[in-house]
Amino acid sequence: MTKRPSPIYWYLCIATAILLTIVTFTPLVIPAGVYRPRLLGMPYTLWVTVLITCLYVLLTYIGTRVHPGRNEDEL
Repeated sequence: MTKRPSPIYWYLCIATAILLTIVTFTPLVIPAGVYRPRLLGMPYTLWVTVLITCLYVLLTYIGTRVHPGRNEDEL
């Protein structure tokens, strides 16, 4: 039997997801009329959104590992 992770990690995942959601719709990510700088031909808003999406995928993976209701026997 393995030790269950502390529920604090699950709550940190939730808080990070909420923070990422809020940041996604702020002028930090969606500035009005800004399309520079460009990275690999993609405008600023697009590559920042791709970065945030990658963070969501990583956060989802971490969340599956620290979820308090996770059943170790099913793995």
